[in-house]
Amino acid sequence: MSLKTTRAGKLAFKILASVLFVAAFVLSTPQPVQAQAASAPAAAAPGAVGEEAVDNPYGLKALWLQGDFVARGTLIIMVIMSMGSWYIIFTKLFEQRQMMKSARSSSEAFWKAGSVKGGLGALEEGSAFRFIAEQGVKASDHHEGTMVESIDKHTWVSMSVDRAVGSVQNRLQDGMAFLATVGSTAPFVGLFGTVWGIYNALVKIGISGQASIDKVAGPVGEALIMTAIGLFVAVPAVMGYNWLIRRNKAVMDETKAFGADLHNVLLAGKR
Repeated sequence: MSLKTTRAGKLAFKILASVLFVAAFVLSTPQPVQAQAASAPAAAAPGAVGEEAVDNPYGLKALWLQGDFVARGTLIIMVIMSMGSWYIIFTKLFEQRQMMKSARSSSEAFWKAGSVKGGLGALEEGSAFRFIAEQGVKASDHHEGTMVESIDKHTWVSMSVDRAVGSVQNRLQDGMAFLATVGSTAPFVGLFGTVWGIYNALVKIGISGQASIDKVAGPVGEALIMTAIGLFVAVPAVMGYNWLIRRNKAVMDETKAFGADLHNVLLAGKR
């Protein structure tokens, strides 16, 4: 091997070693720098969404935890009003559905019987239509030989059937006053909570002596939640009241028609 070849080999070896050293240094040392540079824009970028969820310091939870007994009491009252409204709406819908079902069964089975007493067995036990029929039969059977005999039979049976229909109508009206009360007062209950919350917020701001946006927006926003809750309670109550009133009218039309037909049948002697 010549001298030039040996020197060239040593030079190439040194160059290769230097390249490998630089490459190893580049691959090892810049990683923290690159990670830091990649994280810096993400942190500095406006509107970037963090991975960790941050609790809303001005939400409903903060309203409950930071509120006094008046704010908490107002919230509890509105919750009770909302629960009562939904309970009445669902129970009245079920009751109206049962009465409409009884109306269909009475038209199919009751009037096909040979007598009123025979048709009573076709009516559902405890239904409003069976109650009206029983009251009509009772008034017709116990007219003679009593103090009401001085009243003509037509008037007495008519009064008995009308009282039974009125009792059914009063039963259908149960709970409607509560819905009307909730629908008319819930917004004002929520407004009271809002006024009270804003008052407390202004007192705290005045004591602290700071009127920055973070000191004002939070307490006032919490107070305004009360108004939203009041509307959330009132709207279903008003809509449910109007809907149930309309359905009650349809049910009572069927009930009054059944009572009028029963009255005529009883006066005709078909007992």
